[in-house]
Amino acid sequence: MSKNRELAEYIMDQLSDLGDIRNIPMMCGYIFYYKERIFGGIYGNGFLVKITEASKKYMPDSEPEPPYEGAKPMLSVTILDDRVALQNMVEEMYPELPERKTRKK
Repeated sequence: MSKNRELAEYIMDQLSDLGDIRNIPMMCGYIFYYKERIFGGIYGNGFLVKITEASKKYMPDSEPEPPYEGAKPMLSVTILDDRVALQNMVEEMYPELPERKTRKK
């Protein structure tokens, strides 16, 4: 099993109490959704989340970094092993996240 897949399963387990969490594999990593809004993903340098007031509050020590060249900076998750803080952060991020764009048919 790949390191990223193991990490994705661990994150899903850490967030399982929230319900309505899913991920999809994408470009050697994973994109994570909460209530159908993207909040983060696994990229080459680990698990990163969007920069919001909530993510800055829960991880003041995290330095913004782009997940890949040309991308908007994101925060590296420093509270992955703190299940309660991680869940609270994702819940508090939700209202700050953009709604999912609907695809035109």
